[in-house]
Amino acid sequence: FQMATLSKFAVCLSDQFLQHSPLMGQITQIVSQRLDSIQDARVLTPLMNSIFALVSPRLRDELFKKADSLLDKMNPLHFNNPRRVVQFIRNVKEIHRPLLEKCNQLLLQNIPRMDVEHISIILGLYHSMQYNNCDFRLAVRQRLMELVDTSTDPATFTKLFASLGPIAGQDVREGLESTALLLAEELNPSQALGVVETMEEMQCRNLQLINKMAAVLLKNLEMYRAVEIARITQYLILLHCQNPEIFSKLKAKLLHFLQRSVYPYEVTMLTRVLSMLPSSRPDEAVLSRVNSVIPQCSLNDLNTFAMVIAKWIRNDPSYRHNTSSKYVRLLQTLNRCSRERLHSFESLDVVLEEVKCLSGEWFDEMLLEESMVAMQKLIDHISWTNVHELCVYLTRTNYFCASLMDRIASVTIDNIDKIHYSATYSTLLPFAVLNYDPPKAEEFFDVCIRHFTPYISSFDPHLLILLAYALALADYFPEEVVREIFNVDFLAKLDAHLETFPDALNMRIRLRLMELNRAVCLECPEFQVPWFHERYCKQLQKRANSSISPAQQQIHKMLGDVLGGMNCAKVGVLTPYFYTVDFELVLDRHLHPVPYSEPSQLQISENGNIHWQSGSADRERMELPPGARRIALDFLDSKSFCKNSWHMKGEAMMKKRHLEILGYHVLQIPHFEWNSMELSTEDAWKEYLRKKIFSELP
Repeated sequence: FQMATLSKFAVCLSDQFLQHSPLMGQITQIVSQRLDSIQDARVLTPLMNSIFALVSPRLRDELFKKADSLLDKMNPLHFNNPRRVVQFIRNVKEIHRPLLEKCNQLLLQNIPRMDVEHISIILGLYHSMQYNNCDFRLAVRQRLMELVDTSTDPATFTKLFASLGPIAGQDVREGLESTALLLAEELNPSQALGVVETMEEMQCRNLQLINKMAAVLLKNLEMYRAVEIARITQYLILLHCQNPEIFSKLKAKLLHFLQRSVYPYEVTMLTRVLSMLPSSRPDEAVLSRVNSVIPQCSLNDLNTFAMVIAKWIRNDPSYRHNTSSKYVRLLQTLNRCSRERLHSFESLDVVLEEVKCLSGEWFDEMLLEESMVAMQKLIDHISWTNVHELCVYLTRTNYFCASLMDRIASVTIDNIDKIHYSATYSTLLPFAVLNYDPPKAEEFFDVCIRHFTPYISSFDPHLLILLAYALALADYFPEEVVREIFNVDFLAKLDAHLETFPDALNMRIRLRLMELNRAVCLECPEFQVPWFHERYCKQLQKRANSSISPAQQQIHKMLGDVLGGMNCAKVGVLTPYFYTVDFELVLDRHLHPVPYSEPSQLQISENGNIHWQSGSADRERMELPPGARRIALDFLDSKSFCKNSWHMKGEAMMKKRHLEILGYHVLQIPHFEWNSMELSTEDAWKEYLRKKIFSELP
């Protein structure tokens, strides 16, 4: 066989679903032996995707290297070659970032020549790898809008709708929804499911289209497999569909498939979706099926079952009268299997793969601590290849573990040249968010900053904002990064990119930009960056829910007694640069409270929520008498601390720094002190406030 012929033969075998056959094994061996002889990307890339399931880590890395070399030599107009390389990266589940970036650049050059199908395939690959490139998204959006008028047949329109809908503006979305309504009856079952999935991603609220698509799905219900029925049910629930008939039939279908399924992942999905339906108390057949698959489940599936069982318990009034109920037995089995599975792992990579998506009360209570213990036992497995996943996990769980973070810092310092520059954000994040300096903190941060600085113009704008904000939390302000962000061209590019983002992510990035702007203005005035978020902050303030917690109400009441009058403390004070201080008070040089001209008031809204008095942002700050001190007294709830300790997080520390720059003496009341057994009487709380205010000041 010539290698070109072998490549075509391998594709034929793949088309026959023979990827794991002995014949494909022989082809894999031939590729391993004769890889150097392949000099054409059009021969190599189909081979890569045909044999991906059988390649060893060594052969995988050699294929990466060979593909990288051949992409440099190929005709850049042959965009199917980099597309197939991206497909191989996705298939082997090993993100080779430099090669992925190279493929993305080649694909970006060819977008004007692509049709809807090509774009749809590439976006699907990127989505499955959670890879995002803003320049690619912008170019794709422009190209797809050019193709709207010619995408009128059901097959092409479905792909256009899925690709363009989530990144288009409101006017374009409405046009796409109108076309979907016209074509609904012509869609086949697969196309109808694709449209509904995209509608859910777009958070569509077009009731006419929702009802129409529900009718189309109902008509084709017998054509769908178990997983598709589960997806349909979930999408229609999230779209707030009001069609009782389809939900009744979907429930019957879900139960039918559940009782016959032998695949743990399928049983998990079907059970989870069933629990989303109203009146979802399970019958014995469902409980029996769940119980039978629990020992075979991944930790992610077990976590899903835990959330489902919690929902069943809430919906079943008989539970509280029967502590040895069926649910308790299920939970006991669940807890035992989860611990056994976690303790069986001998590889850190396997642990991270299993726990990376876990969340919820059951996970926090049963597995979070044990997962950290398991990782500490495997601490020698931490390497430059898995620091990214480990850092993401530590940040997401808000769990403070000094030994793991020390090891991460050490590995990063020693292997920084092997880590892709874009991964420095996730590497730095737990140290910034959890407010921890490893033994070589300055070297660690400096090494990371020096590593990514030459590439700052290559970062997606939103990622550079997030990176700069993380550094600001840790009190680092690299001048090159600040200069890159705070210029008109960058901010215009950021605005264009944010238009393609979901609303929640768009709002999050804009908030981080404001917070970064504030931090630079306060901590680095020498950079002369203007404060340009005044109007944005006022708009946020109007929309904000300013209701206060019971603890804050309690503190406010007692402050009047401690200070000698309610007019000696202001509540809900907006500072310059729009920080909110729970309580502001002024002490003169003799530590006597200085009353404000008028007392602050708490207001009760129509729905019963208690709010700070409005308008405090617009009032002038009271001029301090000579020698007096302005004090900020803040109540810190559990969100200000790491999940497993009283270690204060980065955001609370940054706010304290900034308030001190603004001239405040900052006093903080941690929730675990205020709610402790020692402070269980009104006199004890007042004495605590008295000591906090009059004894802890420097």
